[in-house]
Amino acid sequence: MRDKLDKIVDRFNELNELLSDPNIFNDKDKLLQLTREQKELEDIVRVYTDYKKLLNQIDGNRQIIEEEDERELIEIAQSELDELEMKRDVLEEELKYLLVPKDPKDSKNAIMEIRAGTGGDEACLFAGNLFKMYIKYAELNGLSYEILSSHPQEIGGFKEVIIQFSGENAYGRLKFEAGVHRVQRVPLTEASGRIHTSAASVAVLPEAEDVDIQIDPKDLKIDVYRSSGPGGQSVNTTDSAVRVTHIPTGMVVTCQDEKSQHKNKAKAIKVLKARLFEKKIEEEQQKEAATRRSMVSTGDRSAKIRTFNYPQNRVTDHRIGYTSYHLDEILNGKIDEFIEQLQLAERAEKLQNVG
Repeated sequence: MRDKLDKIVDRFNELNELLSDPNIFNDKDKLLQLTREQKELEDIVRVYTDYKKLLNQIDGNRQIIEEEDERELIEIAQSELDELEMKRDVLEEELKYLLVPKDPKDSKNAIMEIRAGTGGDEACLFAGNLFKMYIKYAELNGLSYEILSSHPQEIGGFKEVIIQFSGENAYGRLKFEAGVHRVQRVPLTEASGRIHTSAASVAVLPEAEDVDIQIDPKDLKIDVYRSSGPGGQSVNTTDSAVRVTHIPTGMVVTCQDEKSQHKNKAKAIKVLKARLFEKKIEEEQQKEAATRRSMVSTGDRSAKIRTFNYPQNRVTDHRIGYTSYHLDEILNGKIDEFIEQLQLAERAEKLQNVG
């Protein structure tokens, strides 16, 4: 491990030299590539630097214990040594994790699709609650967002809403939200006060860049029509809504949120690319039969992953058995505790699979 870490430090120093060359600014693609690589190595170099300092301190304390005659100094050195060795073990585990190859998709922007499931109007309202929760999470964590497509309902909420989240590790943070979320509460329309269970599904896709997915324009069928709002009423006097069909796969994406046909088409193709990219990833994973699918991040999107229980003010993630009794805060975007617990579970899973 030390040899590998030393090579990483050498490469990091080399990157610093390359990025200090003024000529690098003439090649924007190369600059971006080197900057990304430097950023990926920063944490490893920082932790490894701390680790080497710690090893020097451990050697110093051991030398005192072996060579010193004064008992009091030996006891102090031994006490410090025990603490230093515990810190060393922690840093060694962190270095092992940092050396696990990162999923290149984690750094991409995320496209999230929220759809009402079983439960009628109540499911649409719950889809609206999830939409607001993720928007607030983005605002609290420095992610920007754009609504790509939405189908709002008269009663409130959404039948479907698609959002793009942009920012550092957007997909890496939000990928854990993929799956079926269910809600247990008394609907506003329920006169007898009985608790109902409804559901909404969340899909989280990495945004596909041109290098990931290329679409032949000949493979697309583009239809335009007039936008409609809740209840089917026309909300636009021009044919600005767009339906894009990918002929080889039969995938269909519609977008009507913008008044511009051109903008709706661009948004629809962005969603289509993300779905095709996800399909490509799934096919690659199926080919790698020996690769065990992760339970915390890329599990079956039809699996029930989380329950929001309003009477008990409780939210439970069923993948890791983690429960929080701060439902109000969570609905206000404070889902960090779940993301952190899922990241820890993914980390433990990756370490278990190394070697």
